Amino acid sequence: MSDTKKIEKIVGVKGMNDILPGDAPMWELFENTVHTVLKSYGFQQIRTPIVEPTALFARGLGAVTDIVEKEMYSFTDSMNGDELTLRPECTASVVRAALEHNLTYDGPKRLWYSGPMFRHERPQRGRYRQFHQIGAEAIGFSGPDIDAELIMMCQRLWDDLGLQDVRLELNSIGNAEERNKHRADLIAYFEQHAELLDAEAQKRLHSNPLRILDTKNPTMQDMVNAAPKLLDYLGEDSRAHFEGVQKILNHNAIPFTINPRLVRGMDYYNRTVFEWVTDQLGSQGTVCGGGRYDPLVEMFGGKPTPACGFAMGVERLLELMKASGEKFAPNQCDVYIVHQGEAAQLQASVVAERLRDAGLDVLLHCASSAGIGSFKSQMKRADNSGAAYAVIIGEDEIAQGMAVVKEMRDSEGKQSNVVFEGIADYLVDQIVGDDHDHDHADHVHYHH
Repeated sequence: MSDTKKIEKIVGVKGMNDILPGDAPMWELFENTVHTVLKSYGFQQIRTPIVEPTALFARGLGAVTDIVEKEMYSFTDSMNGDELTLRPECTASVVRAALEHNLTYDGPKRLWYSGPMFRHERPQRGRYRQFHQIGAEAIGFSGPDIDAELIMMCQRLWDDLGLQDVRLELNSIGNAEERNKHRADLIAYFEQHAELLDAEAQKRLHSNPLRILDTKNPTMQDMVNAAPKLLDYLGEDSRAHFEGVQKILNHNAIPFTINPRLVRGMDYYNRTVFEWVTDQLGSQGTVCGGGRYDPLVEMFGGKPTPACGFAMGVERLLELMKASGEKFAPNQCDVYIVHQGEAAQLQASVVAERLRDAGLDVLLHCASSAGIGSFKSQMKRADNSGAAYAVIIGEDEIAQGMAVVKEMRDSEGKQSNVVFEGIADYLVDQIVGDDHDHDHADHVHYHH
């Protein structure tokens, strides 16, 4: 009897999920669509490290925010004692990079990013400890036109993805002076209703009272709804900017609702703030949020520079895509090559390379622990791969100098004999549909 210990299986960290091959088609469709839309508006990609100095987020997001207080993955670098943090969001990183590398020296910049973010919070539907965001940052633009452009870019993306249950909520939180005046009145109002404040609201009362407006506590809703509204405190410039945004959106038939309680969670926001929300994801209804953050560059030691941006939660939007009912079938390749026998295997490898030279995606059947498998089992693999065509090579095909090319997505399963040298041209014509000036009559023999 063996006394060897059973090796314990290691599993992933809770809330940090594997993205499996079966989900890849949906991720690729989403990412490709986003990249196309961003490029059509002139945005350029920027890639920043996932680890940044902890001070970057403490200064940028605000020390008294849920992210900084509760959710950041922070640690001390054991090599040099630096205080570091896995990025919980990317706006601060992009602004840091733009400032460090003087990106706006020759004029404003439209930038976009994509990648994983990290927050230590309770995992739930569409909300994970490692999650992915795609965002856009327009740095150096001061007018309401860029605010509206970012919003319209989101609307175009929802349209291109076929998402319908996504609506826009809009607000303005003015400038620092206007917020300070509103803040003082807000604190006084909440102090008059102190008995209704929950523990979280009491904690925020003097440090970040605006966030109390964002409470989800049902017992506080009526009291919060009657609180002083920041829109009533806007000065002439802030009001004109907000009206300018609305005017452009109305002119482009972009529907929106003004939500006076919308404040966003980071300290760096000013003026325009917006969220795209849905009712399909339960309590995690925000799929994209953003706004203007003119103070941030100066907060990081740069010259006063206007800026505006947004970030979207990829996992939440993928949940919406799934809910739409569309099927995202895995399509691993254009061509699957089936073979039997040593000579056929060697010829199959040559054909596969020529097809790849021609720009096609090819899966060459390879042996598993159970062996190479019969023609029948290989054809089953070919069918499951999503390939448009199977190329079949056996002893008979080697003797004749031609392979059988079978249409996998044709109900009649039409197949043709094609000489080895002509397979690449034949399949490129069939799959890509290019009008090549080749005469395949000498290469192809159809089965009747």
